[in-house]
Amino acid sequence: MTGGGGQDPRDHGAAGGPARHVPVLREAVLAALGMKADGLYLDGTFGAGGYTRALLATPGTRVLALDRDPTAIAAGQALVAEAAGRLVLVEDRFSNLDAVAQNCGLQDFDGVALDIGVSSMQLDQAERGFSFRNDGPLDMRMGSSGPSAADIINTASLEAIADILFYYGEERASRRIARAIVNDRAITPYTTTRPLAEMIARVIPGKPNEIHPATRTFQALRIAVNDELGELVRALAAAERVLKPGGCLAVVTFHSLEDRIVKQFFAKRSGKGEAPGRRLPGEPPATPVSFTLPRGQPVVADSAETAANPRARSAKLRYGIRTENPALAISPDLLKLAMLPPVAAPKGH
Repeated sequence: MTGGGGQDPRDHGAAGGPARHVPVLREAVLAALGMKADGLYLDGTFGAGGYTRALLATPGTRVLALDRDPTAIAAGQALVAEAAGRLVLVEDRFSNLDAVAQNCGLQDFDGVALDIGVSSMQLDQAERGFSFRNDGPLDMRMGSSGPSAADIINTASLEAIADILFYYGEERASRRIARAIVNDRAITPYTTTRPLAEMIARVIPGKPNEIHPATRTFQALRIAVNDELGELVRALAAAERVLKPGGCLAVVTFHSLEDRIVKQFFAKRSGKGEAPGRRLPGEPPATPVSFTLPRGQPVVADSAETAANPRARSAKLRYGIRTENPALAISPDLLKLAMLPPVAAPKGH
């Protein structure tokens, strides 16, 4: 998953010429991170480089940045050159960020930033298949390997497609759409984005001033293709392992599925909901907290930012400060939030 889920194309600060992106909640993220001169930071979702450039703006900082998209890595080489040794840019999944840091000989980070959104750069490239604004291959892979969206649409069962749309896209008409997909693909397989979007618009016609009827389906397919929620869970745990005591993990999300995972991760890591005081006989001791949570969360965009960039309306920033206690194992409950339920979704959806 690359960063920049709600970036504004009017920014003019990117390396290599005029920038196309301003990261949503950029100033709030920098404030949460408590930027330190000569600090070491990690941008797990490089995208178009918006957060990385902002991190490098503090004197003496060093940044390790990751992106699983080779196109983003290639486009970021100008910023690598401009940073003159202060930026290491690596093509990899952000769930591997601790292994990448170790391979680069880096540890004890002062801050980790994760922007869990699709880059406008990806949406603007019709050949990537992330958007239905322009017709392109039904791909949606952020990397270059694994099944594409077309593979899922043309081979998965009706039940599997309906579950993906229902749970990852929160699409109430998921079974109706899945049934139409299965019926249509028997005659002509889906290979590009526009026929799929047009079919969905026929099956569930949109209403004025609402999102396009295919929006939730495309979101669901993208999440499934890239295992985005599983990647997020693993990235949060990896970030916990690389932060030094006092370091900050700042995460910007753009929809409820992501935010629920981040919220529960921080809640469990900070002991939220645990009763203070003495334990009952035989009750296991409380798990030492690995994060403390400053007040005033989540942070959302103000009216000026949402006016300049409407996509900022759905953005939420949550952040935590690392304690001296050891990193914890990933909770099974957290992993469940990233997976489809083991049973088929209700027949009514």
